[in-house]
This record gives sequence, C-alpha cells and structure tokens, in this order.
Amino acid sequence: MNLGPTELIIILAIVLLLFGSRKLPDLARSLGKFKKGLQEQDEQEDEARKDAPVVKNTEDRPEPAVKKPEDRAEP
Repeated sequence: MNLGPTELIIILAIVLLLFGSRKLPDLARSLGKFKKGLQEQDEQEDEARKDAPVVKNTEDRPEPAVKKPEDRAEP
C-alpha cells in the first residue's frame, strides 16, 4: 500500500478533526507504546524459536494425529 504526501495530509487532517489538538500527543504516545509492545513480543517469539529444538530426523517426529486416507483400513 503506497501512500503519497497528499493522502498522508488528508489522513492527518481527518485525525486532527476527530481527536482535536489536545488529544494528539496522548494518541501518539499510546500508538508508540503499542508499537513497542509488538516489537518486544516479536523479539520474544524470535528468541523462543532460536531456543526450540530442531527435529532433523524423521524418526524423532511424533506420529500425526490424523492418518492419511490411504493409511486407514477400509471396512
């Protein structure tokens, strides 16, 4: 999605009209906290993936919960 300068100015004008000049700093602060929280969660998930064991051998993998139709015995 590409936003040009005209679209950004229109969006900012609408936000200013909706929230008013007094609420904009609070809105920006809460958006910053939200973004920071998402980044921290993403970093935690990346660390968890790095620490997770890697299964390289198919013998170490558990059996699938649902068998393939060709593996089922027909009645």
